[in-house]
Amino acid sequence: MSTRAKIILGLVAIILIANIILGFFTSVYVNKVLVQEVQTRVSYDLNSAVDIYDDITNRIERTLRLITIHNTYSSLQKEVTGDLEEAFSNQYTKSRVDILIFTDMHGDVIYRANNPEVKGDNMLSNPIIKKTLKDWTPSSGTIILGADKLQKEGDTLVKRAYIKVIQTPNSNTNSKIDEKRGMFITYAIPITSVLDNKKLGVLYGAYLLNNTTEIVDLIKARVFQHQKYEGKDIGTATLFFDDVRISTNVKLKDTVRAVGSRMSKEVYESVIKQGEIWADRAFVVNDWFITAYKPIKDPEGKIIGAIYIGIMEKPFQYPQKIILLFFIIALAITALLSMLVMFFYTKMMMRPIERIIKTSKRIMAGDLSARTIMRPKGELGVLCKTIDQMADSMEQQVNKIQEDSRMQIMQSEKLASVGRLAAGVAHEINNPLTGVLTFAHFLKDKKNNDESDQHDIDVIIQETTRVRDIIRGLLDFARQSPPVKAMINVNETIQQLLMLIKGQKEFRSITIKEEYGEKLPQILADKNQLQQVFLNLILNAGEAITGQGTITITTSVKNKYVLITVSDTGCGISEEDMFKIFDPFFTTKPVGKGTGLGLSVSYGIVQQHGGEIHCESKQNEGTTFKIYLPWSPVK
Repeated sequence: MSTRAKIILGLVAIILIANIILGFFTSVYVNKVLVQEVQTRVSYDLNSAVDIYDDITNRIERTLRLITIHNTYSSLQKEVTGDLEEAFSNQYTKSRVDILIFTDMHGDVIYRANNPEVKGDNMLSNPIIKKTLKDWTPSSGTIILGADKLQKEGDTLVKRAYIKVIQTPNSNTNSKIDEKRGMFITYAIPITSVLDNKKLGVLYGAYLLNNTTEIVDLIKARVFQHQKYEGKDIGTATLFFDDVRISTNVKLKDTVRAVGSRMSKEVYESVIKQGEIWADRAFVVNDWFITAYKPIKDPEGKIIGAIYIGIMEKPFQYPQKIILLFFIIALAITALLSMLVMFFYTKMMMRPIERIIKTSKRIMAGDLSARTIMRPKGELGVLCKTIDQMADSMEQQVNKIQEDSRMQIMQSEKLASVGRLAAGVAHEINNPLTGVLTFAHFLKDKKNNDESDQHDIDVIIQETTRVRDIIRGLLDFARQSPPVKAMINVNETIQQLLMLIKGQKEFRSITIKEEYGEKLPQILADKNQLQQVFLNLILNAGEAITGQGTITITTSVKNKYVLITVSDTGCGISEEDMFKIFDPFFTTKPVGKGTGLGLSVSYGIVQQHGGEIHCESKQNEGTTFKIYLPWSPVK
């Protein structure tokens, strides 16, 4: 894949990812705002539902007040046995109150409108009647009456109160299968004789919530105004006894109310267990609603149920889908436009790079005259300029290398000619040397030689032999013959070399210090070649010293190497020359004083022996050469 394609895809990917993230968070934010708005509305609507719930209490109170207004009492027991019973019965029928009871000051039932034959039972277990008798003030509240209490009111209320419990998704699970108790809104007022202001008893009324549709349908009508979505009521209301729906317009199916179904576990823990108001989305029977729940407490403050209203969540998800669809369309259009813009933009941006690539290929092909010429603004302009400068420098370097190569070839040809001449001269010198060596041996064999003469003849033989070996080495070098290696002692090799050097006039003002290591191991090497290396280093050290100075030669063992160090107190080598001292033909000596091959040849000899040679130098302080030669123990 080309760089242009990578840049286009990368930038488009960045734009797409940025738009996707923006669309996601915008969708989430819009959804959150919508849900919050609806949740706020539902919370306000919950207050309206509570007001409608409280209206039942007010209706019971009005019924009880109406009875007391139309009748006066002197003796409650006496009045009930007369026409008052008929009046009570008429008011009971009109008021839609499910329970209407008179009790005396002891809480005993004097009259039960729903079932007049049953009376005399005590009602002090009813917290509303008990509180009214105690405080002698009207009392109200929501209470629970057991099946035995309902039985006294007749079979009708018992049947109305019965609810079959239905297990629903997300609800608590238990073994409860039905509910026989009734949940009532109640009100009680004290009754006083109008003749002597004597306390006579309590007038008590109650409204059964089980299986009633009046309150929840009135809440739906007033709050949600019968709004529908896909044929379903958008808003619902429910009254709970504990976690069981005892009155609701939430549907299990199209027409079946979800009476007996249970509250979700999450809401139950918050509302019924902890007594908190729930204002959040919740799973209601078989769908998600935006809901509000408020606990219902009995007169003693115990939570016995809850009142709920909720709005279907689906209608409010539609705007979110529209927004998401809008962002997807906008994203597609943005991506398409971005790709077009990026294509032309990258084409313009890549033009200098393409020019650089073409120029580089021409240079690699050998056309050193190739240049980019372009100078766009910014970093690419700097890059084009740098490429052209690099091409200029490369052309100069190649030209210089070519010139140096021509010079070296010429020098090599000269050296080859000199080598051939030297080989011829060496061959001619070798013949008389052989004669000198032969006659020296004859002189040594004479019997009249004294000790001094004998020593001088030995020196002649030794040095003539050495000259012969040097000439032979020169001939071997000209024929590129391999070195002849043997086990040698480095200390002895250096000492033999120094015997010849010390007497020369160039070293008369120079002190040569010898510091040989003890028990130095022998090494496998060509003795003459190593003496040539040491001779080159010592001669260079002598030439570097002007006047008096010191050359120090030390030997030692360094790990698996024999270390030979040649140090001088001469003029030293400059930093710029340090990197070139082992190059062939490099010399800092005046013309005619050296060929620049001494250190180069020495470097090659050391490498042939598997060793290393290093140089350390400071100008005006001196130079140190270190030679590392591998050693092998003598077996």
